[in-house]
Amino acid sequence: MKNKKGAKQQKFIQQVQKQVTQGNRSAKELEREKQSKEDKKKEKVELNELFKPVLELQKCAKGVDPKSVLCVFFKQGLCAKGDKCKFSHDLTVERKAEKRGIYSDSDKTDGTMDDWDINKLEEVISKKHDADNKGLPPSTIVCKYFIEAVENFKYGWFWECPNGKTCHYRHALPPGLLAFATNRSRFYLTTR
Repeated sequence: MKNKKGAKQQKFIQQVQKQVTQGNRSAKELEREKQSKEDKKKEKVELNELFKPVLELQKCAKGVDPKSVLCVFFKQGLCAKGDKCKFSHDLTVERKAEKRGIYSDSDKTDGTMDDWDINKLEEVISKKHDADNKGLPPSTIVCKYFIEAVENFKYGWFWECPNGKTCHYRHALPPGLLAFATNRSRFYLTTR
């Protein structure tokens, strides 16, 4: 500026100087705020790292396809295996496992045979046996898959014989055979 002596120019110079000094101070303040935000984020990440729940190694029962089970680590966002993981990373898998019919009661609890007694077991067997084996020649031989299913608590309303509808063997306990459970893991078949 050539003419710095006038009052108007003096005010202009003071304004420019004030803006420069204020601008630098606000830039420093912005930098401090940015730094404090980063510190808070780091602190939050550290706290989450310290207090995250410890996940146990995931196991699935024999005969169950691991891809039908959702990966627990993936659910938490911690699975590092990616495509190499033997468990499913599809979040819809969990919902697919819980199939419910619109024509059935949701509060019905006879789907599993955990709490059944011998009378209930025989009732279910007779209902399923009558429905499935219409038109097939009668057989006195009991299906080996049926016996395995009863002994291992797999038999229930949704159990299907691996031979399908064409299985000619009997899916019912013979009249002289009694099923009883000594523990929760296995049924034992004995004669009366």
